[in-house]
Amino acid sequence: MFDYIKDKITYIYAKYITVENNGIGYIVHVANPYAYKLNDDVIVYIYTYIREETNDLYGFMKLEERDLFIKLISVKGIGPKGALAILASGEIEELQNAILKGDARYLQKYPGIGPKASGQIILDLRGKLVSDAPINPKIENVKEALKSLGYSSAELKKLDKFLSENIDLEIQELIKLSLKRML
Repeated sequence: MFDYIKDKITYIYAKYITVENNGIGYIVHVANPYAYKLNDDVIVYIYTYIREETNDLYGFMKLEERDLFIKLISVKGIGPKGALAILASGEIEELQNAILKGDARYLQKYPGIGPKASGQIILDLRGKLVSDAPINPKIENVKEALKSLGYSSAELKKLDKFLSENIDLEIQELIKLSLKRML
């Protein structure tokens, strides 16, 4: 699994870009390939989509775009191409607000999203969208470590205040103290 690829854009096509890294050209499907510039040094955040017949890389300029993409493809009936079409507008905040408000009409402006799909998006994502508050990378690392130990997101949410108040501690210490609080 890749987190990101950092290097030069060597080709730009209608549906994807090619990012060359260490002599290997990676085909990366993106929402708007023409937002990238040829030969620019970039960081492209990656989502690896693996199924029986496909192994594709999807790329994003921002982490919040990738996170929203992952949430969108978790919705029944929305695949990676549909999610990219939704993200191509570049209106991330407006999209999130429409989902939170239950505005099905707004969602239906995207290609392939009808009344049924827009209702499903609202139903599945309404309570799952993250607030606009930035997440401290240290807190994120602690939560990822605890997730790998089997704790659920709901259990980890209870640690938010504790982690924020003790952000000056080292990650290892935060993990130890968090584990004690979880018991």
